[in-house]
Amino acid sequence: MLKIAEHIQDTIEHLDDREVDAMINAINSADRLFLIGTGRSGLVAKSFAMRLVQLGLTAYVVGETTSPSITEKDLLIAVSGSGETNSVVSAAQIAKKMGVKILTVTSYPDSSLGKISDYIVTIKGRTKIDVERDHMKSQLEGRMTPLTPLGTLFEDTVMIFFDGIIARLMTHLGREEAYMKKQHAKLEWFY
Repeated sequence: MLKIAEHIQDTIEHLDDREVDAMINAINSADRLFLIGTGRSGLVAKSFAMRLVQLGLTAYVVGETTSPSITEKDLLIAVSGSGETNSVVSAAQIAKKMGVKILTVTSYPDSSLGKISDYIVTIKGRTKIDVERDHMKSQLEGRMTPLTPLGTLFEDTVMIFFDGIIARLMTHLGREEAYMKKQHAKLEWFY
């Protein structure tokens, strides 16, 4: 846990403030927010969407049956460590053709997804693509640890990054926790 926390702290210290400011501005200028990611990155995107809704913003998760059609007034927020996840890249390409602005959170700004994005936030993290590219060499050099398999570092870091974005949006929008609590789901699964 300490190694993961050290990675997150190092990443936070090296975030590009211009990328973060552009993200905040893009979120504030969009009519609605659509979030996409697959696997664990998708779960992180969903949790960010939930907090955005609790802030009073309109946010949807791409692929959910209740998501409406996206328009050029909306913002697509794509989360992909590699920036090469087929379904995410394909969705972003479709949105781009429709005139939708795309904000990508990735470790690879020069990826296929990064190349079509209007805004990029670079989050350093070991992603599954790193495992595929040079696994044996990295293991021999002791640069990777099996304690953080596949994209764990990226996903954990993005989760905390998104929580920081929520805190900044709370300040910017003048919203407090009490406001968000009123927006919190009232109907939940009961066991």
